[in-house]
Amino acid sequence: MPKIKTSKAAAKRFKLTGTGKLKRSKAYKSHILTKKSTKRKRNLRKAAMTDSTNVKNMKKILPYL
Repeated sequence: MPKIKTSKAAAKRFKLTGTGKLKRSKAYKSHILTKKSTKRKRNLRKAAMTDSTNVKNMKKILPYL
């Protein structure tokens, strides 16, 4: 069996937690920040867990994570 290539784009965006869940950063934090409230921007800083419906596909493109 040949080795499977890791999706480098996904590898930069996702990390594995100690319990095996996928951690991701939230979107909408790159530009046009003046109209967003301070509270909203603060909550966007926190990491989020990948939804369970996407985990199967994410494990497929990140085989060695």
